Amino acid sequence: MTAPTITVQVCYATREHQILRSCTVPEGISLHDAIKQSGVLEEVKECDLSTCRVGIFGKLKSLDTPLRDQDRVEIYRPLTVDPMVSRRRRVAKVVKEEARIASMKKSR
Repeated sequence: MTAPTITVQVCYATREHQILRSCTVPEGISLHDAIKQSGVLEEVKECDLSTCRVGIFGKLKSLDTPLRDQDRVEIYRPLTVDPMVSRRRRVAKVVKEEARIASMKKSR
Protein backbone atom coordinates (compact mmCIF):
# COMPACT_ATOMS: atom_id res chain seq x y z
CA MET A 1 0.00 0.00 0.00
CA THR A 2 1.27 3.50 -0.82
CA ALA A 3 1.88 6.14 1.81
CA PRO A 4 -0.79 8.87 2.09
CA THR A 5 -0.05 12.04 0.13
CA ILE A 6 -1.17 15.65 0.17
CA THR A 7 -1.15 18.38 -2.46
CA VAL A 8 0.60 21.69 -1.73
CA GLN A 9 1.61 24.72 -3.77
CA VAL A 10 5.05 26.30 -3.60
CA CYS A 11 5.41 29.87 -4.84
CA TYR A 12 8.17 32.42 -5.29
CA ALA A 13 7.72 35.81 -6.93
CA THR A 14 10.09 38.36 -8.39
CA ARG A 15 9.22 41.70 -9.97
CA GLU A 16 9.28 40.09 -13.38
CA HIS A 17 7.46 36.80 -12.86
CA GLN A 18 5.88 34.37 -10.43
CA ILE A 19 6.60 30.68 -9.98
CA LEU A 20 3.71 28.59 -8.67
CA ARG A 21 4.18 24.84 -8.46
CA SER A 22 1.59 22.32 -7.38
CA CYS A 23 3.21 19.26 -5.82
CA THR A 24 2.01 15.95 -4.47
CA VAL A 25 4.11 15.17 -1.42
CA PRO A 26 4.07 12.65 1.44
CA GLU A 27 1.74 13.49 4.29
CA GLY A 28 3.62 15.16 7.18
CA ILE A 29 6.41 16.54 4.99
CA SER A 30 8.22 19.61 6.33
CA LEU A 31 8.05 22.99 4.66
CA HIS A 32 11.77 22.74 3.83
CA ASP A 33 11.47 19.32 2.18
CA ALA A 34 8.44 20.38 0.13
CA ILE A 35 10.32 23.41 -1.21
CA LYS A 36 13.27 21.21 -2.19
CA GLN A 37 10.99 18.65 -3.82
CA SER A 38 9.16 21.35 -5.82
CA GLY A 39 12.28 22.25 -7.82
CA VAL A 40 11.85 26.00 -7.23
CA LEU A 41 15.33 26.29 -5.69
CA GLU A 42 16.94 24.94 -8.86
CA GLU A 43 14.99 27.39 -11.04
CA VAL A 44 15.66 30.48 -8.93
CA LYS A 45 19.38 30.63 -8.20
CA GLU A 46 19.17 33.74 -5.98
CA CYS A 47 16.77 31.95 -3.62
CA ASP A 48 18.68 30.77 -0.55
CA LEU A 49 16.63 29.27 2.26
CA SER A 50 19.28 30.29 4.79
CA THR A 51 18.48 33.98 4.11
CA CYS A 52 14.91 33.93 2.74
CA ARG A 53 11.92 33.77 5.03
CA VAL A 54 9.12 31.31 4.34
CA GLY A 55 5.47 31.07 5.24
CA ILE A 56 2.13 29.45 4.62
CA PHE A 57 -0.71 31.65 3.34
CA GLY A 58 1.11 34.85 4.36
CA LYS A 59 2.04 33.73 7.89
CA LEU A 60 5.73 33.30 8.69
CA LYS A 61 6.66 29.72 9.54
CA SER A 62 9.84 27.81 10.33
CA LEU A 63 11.36 25.40 7.83
CA ASP A 64 10.48 22.40 10.00
CA THR A 65 6.73 23.17 10.01
CA PRO A 66 4.71 20.14 8.86
CA LEU A 67 2.40 20.83 5.92
CA ARG A 68 -1.28 20.06 5.50
CA ASP A 69 -3.26 19.34 2.38
CA GLN A 70 -3.80 22.40 0.13
CA ASP A 71 -1.24 24.60 1.95
CA ARG A 72 0.39 27.34 -0.13
CA VAL A 73 4.07 27.57 0.75
CA GLU A 74 5.53 31.02 0.08
CA ILE A 75 9.21 31.88 -0.20
CA TYR A 76 9.77 35.56 0.59
CA ARG A 77 12.60 37.54 -1.01
CA PRO A 78 14.83 39.64 1.24
CA LEU A 79 13.79 43.29 1.39
CA THR A 80 15.80 45.59 -0.85
CA VAL A 81 14.97 48.69 1.20
CA ASP A 82 14.29 48.99 4.90
CA PRO A 83 10.54 49.72 5.34
CA MET A 84 11.25 52.66 7.66
CA VAL A 85 13.61 54.23 5.11
CA SER A 86 10.96 53.82 2.43
CA ARG A 87 8.31 55.41 4.66
CA ARG A 88 10.58 58.37 5.48
CA ARG A 89 11.18 58.95 1.77
CA ARG A 90 7.44 58.96 1.04
CA VAL A 91 6.75 61.38 3.90
CA ALA A 92 9.57 63.69 2.78
CA LYS A 93 8.13 63.71 -0.74
CA VAL A 94 4.66 64.65 0.54
CA VAL A 95 6.05 67.38 2.81
CA LYS A 96 8.08 68.82 -0.07
CA GLU A 97 5.02 68.86 -2.35
CA GLU A 98 2.88 70.52 0.34
CA ALA A 99 5.56 73.19 0.85
CA ARG A 100 5.68 73.82 -2.91
CA ILE A 101 1.89 74.24 -3.06
CA ALA A 102 1.91 76.56 -0.02
CA SER A 103 4.61 78.77 -1.56
CA MET A 104 2.62 78.97 -4.81
CA LYS A 105 -0.45 80.15 -2.87
CA LYS A 106 1.59 82.84 -1.08
CA SER A 107 2.98 84.22 -4.33
CA ARG A 108 -0.51 84.90 -5.71
